[in-house]
Amino acid sequence: MAETRPQTYANHTRFDPPFHFFLLPVFGLGVILTLVHFFAHLRESDLRDNIHSFFLIVLAVALLTLVLKVRLYAVRVQDRVIRLEERLRLTQLSPEPLRARIPELTEDQLVGLRFASDGEVAKLAERALNEKMTRKQIKQAIQTWRPDYWRV
Repeated sequence: MAETRPQTYANHTRFDPPFHFFLLPVFGLGVILTLVHFFAHLRESDLRDNIHSFFLIVLAVALLTLVLKVRLYAVRVQDRVIRLEERLRLTQLSPEPLRARIPELTEDQLVGLRFASDGEVAKLAERALNEKMTRKQIKQAIQTWRPDYWRV
């Protein structure tokens, strides 16, 4: 496991150091520096240099977009797996009337329910359906936290 300290609502979010502290700042700084370079040399340079600087801006923005999209795709795939896992878990742990309502749960609600212990997930799912709870509200309502140390 990535971590072993007890997980709670207060500490369940985490940073991915290579992404948050290296890739994102480096590519973000790249966009800023290309913009500074372009505008600082706009009047002094000829058209060819300005076109070159403009294409560097486009390249920097494209690379930053690539970094963000790759991260987003990984998180979205993980959310899909969580959705499938939670539907299966609810099917096994819920009483019959609630099983029929499992498809009504939104992806956001299912992702929030992944932290609920097996003993409380069915009641919390029913409450989430009846009260139209958000992911955050579901996480705050959890009494016995089921840790997820593998979240990207």
